[in-house]
Amino acid sequence: MLSRVCYGARYNIDLDLITRGSGFGYFGSVLTSVIFASFTFIFFALEGSIMAQGLKLGLGLPLWLGYLVSTLMVIPLVIYGMTALSKLQVWTTPVWLLLMVGPLVYLVATDPGTVDRFLAYAGTDGDGGIDTASVLLGAGVCLSLIAQIGEQIDYLRFMPPKTEANKRSWWTAVVMAGPGWVVLGALKQAIGVFLAVYVIAEVGASAAPEPIQQFKGAFDAMMPSWLVVPLAVVLVVISQIKINVTNAYSGSLAWTNSFTRVTRRYPGRMVFVLVNLGFALALMEADMFSFLNSILGFYSNCAIAWVVTVATDIGINKYVLKLSPHAPEFRRGMLYAVNPVGVVAFVAASGLSIAMYFHALGDTLQPYSPVAAAVIAFVLTPLMAVVTKGRYYLRRTDDGIAEPLLDEDGNPSAVAYECHVCRQRFERPDVAACRTHDAVVCSLCLSTDKVGDHVLPAAV
Repeated sequence: MLSRVCYGARYNIDLDLITRGSGFGYFGSVLTSVIFASFTFIFFALEGSIMAQGLKLGLGLPLWLGYLVSTLMVIPLVIYGMTALSKLQVWTTPVWLLLMVGPLVYLVATDPGTVDRFLAYAGTDGDGGIDTASVLLGAGVCLSLIAQIGEQIDYLRFMPPKTEANKRSWWTAVVMAGPGWVVLGALKQAIGVFLAVYVIAEVGASAAPEPIQQFKGAFDAMMPSWLVVPLAVVLVVISQIKINVTNAYSGSLAWTNSFTRVTRRYPGRMVFVLVNLGFALALMEADMFSFLNSILGFYSNCAIAWVVTVATDIGINKYVLKLSPHAPEFRRGMLYAVNPVGVVAFVAASGLSIAMYFHALGDTLQPYSPVAAAVIAFVLTPLMAVVTKGRYYLRRTDDGIAEPLLDEDGNPSAVAYECHVCRQRFERPDVAACRTHDAVVCSLCLSTDKVGDHVLPAAV
């Protein structure tokens, strides 16, 4: 995971562009882009369902209307792109942290017995034993969130160039905002379990699965009753908006990239903001929350296979075996349409693990499907690179421009060129020489070139 995050921050590219040059090829990565886009609307539906539960408790809205409100309120925030999303995250984080951590600190400080009850909780069966199968199934649900790496990279790709002067702060920011989200995510899950155990003891097991009920139970212990529900609703709404604006934005990018490559038409990102939100709303109205574990358990097999495949290609094929090109490449004409290294490893890992998940290999192996996805992807990715001798990574190595792709510090060159098709200016890594004109063309115009007039031929 660290390799993917650092690679994206270092070369200022998103997860789709990383995947293209890290074992999948120009069209092969469409498969993983659709998987990532699916993650964003599944996760959006999850968070939207939680917000709707809060709106029902606080405002009395029926769930179907809460689903609609939680979807529509995100659209104005996503229209303005990453700049607006970054400001939203900064402004809302202090309030979110206060409301998230405050009740937990209060409960522990005023009633230390809550910690003992949490640590001594014996489970729903009450025997206190460890069920390995249940642990692994739960881990599979948690590991489905591994696709959130893509959303982290959507922020980290705007990192400034890494230089000798800023390398310490650069690495700190990348590690904290990249792999660091795993630590924060684990803490949030631990807080959720702690509050669920508390709610089970105080209210009953039926309320424990809903976050709004967890925080209502926590706020009940520390403030007047008239303030409990409003604050719980505010916390839930802020939390879900912070997450879902990113889900909507990242999903729209993934859908747009896939659609443009396949159809060679660029309809604009906003079209796919609405498409992504439409899928999410349909899942919510179908009561996805009631069978959430099954959806995430199935999805985790695909997500793990994809992430491990790309991370292994970066960490082993690029830096150890040196069969995968070190510098990133994502432009049409420079890559083969499909690279069997990543595609075969991903399809085999996800296919076999999904078969295990649906009991095709027996009930005993079913909980181990996420582990199988990771192991198979990790083994097959370098094996396929060795078998193919790395020949399917680059269709050609020369993009026809004399200016180096990277500057003296190894960062993407900031020298700008004007695309002769769209007349917009783009930095050096985003352009290539045109096949039919003595000029350069940007990667988007290469993607939308229906007849291939601008695409450089394969190297002889």
